[in-house]
Amino acid sequence: MIDIKIDTKEKFTVITPQQDNLYANMAADLSKTCTAYLTEPIPHIILNLTNITKIDEENGEVLAILQQKFYEKNCSFVICNLTKEVEQLLDENELLEVMNVTPTESEAWDIVQMEEIERELLGGF
Repeated sequence: MIDIKIDTKEKFTVITPQQDNLYANMAADLSKTCTAYLTEPIPHIILNLTNITKIDEENGEVLAILQQKFYEKNCSFVICNLTKEVEQLLDENELLEVMNVTPTESEAWDIVQMEEIERELLGGF
């Protein structure tokens, strides 16, 4: 079971895992938790990985797939606050380039808000 902090904002929800390792079963739990938001009135997620110092390639792929699910449903999913170790692993496995990642949570907020404006301007497409 994954220990997470959930902070609901007006336009999005920030999900922050509280442990330092993201193991396979934890990534699956995290994915299930995030995916549940796709049916909520405000489905946009910021995943704050500030506490995660260890992740393997398989779990990195889980995050990339999770993000893709959100974008397929026209919802925002932004990952922020990667540690150097996690960023390096994602980069080495060519996952970083397919993910929407920002250095800070504040920048992630900006991305979600810009994507919301873009969806409104394009009529939800």
